[in-house]
Amino acid sequence: MSQNSGSDNGEDDLFLQEMQGVKRLQTKARVELRRGDINKASAAVRRQAATIEADKKDSNPLQTSEVKRVGPHDVLGYKRPGIQDGVFRKLRLGKYEIEARLDLHRRTVEEARREVFRFVQDCISHDIRNVLILPGKGDRNTSDPALLKSYLVHWLEDLDDVQAFHTAQPHHGGSGAFYVLLRKSERKKQLAREQFSKGRI
Repeated sequence: MSQNSGSDNGEDDLFLQEMQGVKRLQTKARVELRRGDINKASAAVRRQAATIEADKKDSNPLQTSEVKRVGPHDVLGYKRPGIQDGVFRKLRLGKYEIEARLDLHRRTVEEARREVFRFVQDCISHDIRNVLILPGKGDRNTSDPALLKSYLVHWLEDLDDVQAFHTAQPHHGGSGAFYVLLRKSERKKQLAREQFSKGRI
């Protein structure tokens, strides 16, 4: 028995001698990931990628950054170069038949941005030129009066399809509405050219 313990001690000594200078392996702390965490993380990445992709595809040029503010009761008008004074006067007086209208009451700025852009595009594609857009006066919003009205004025000037606009007459909404004159569609321009050339022959 003492013989065995002696040989055991010898083996222990030999083992310790061989192991001199050997260091314990460092183990890194592990993060336990549950499947739900992985799914949440990948869903967040997919959502972010989809948002970036949607922004790239968004052809809407209308901005929602800060714009110059107008007053709730301000009477405003704008016309592009080339629009005749008589045409603008008729628009201002509400003499053109209103072919379509867009009501923006109770919309957020982002909702209004999308709706205005889509509305103008739809009107152009359907040969509609004279429209009424109602942002409201915004005089009840004491903290930020005429918010939508201010953005709409800015957007209408930015849209190439808009030839002119003016504050509406009282019976069409007054300072909370705008008459908007849109450009002729290519089809209407062609028809006008054909009628003009027929008249000259």
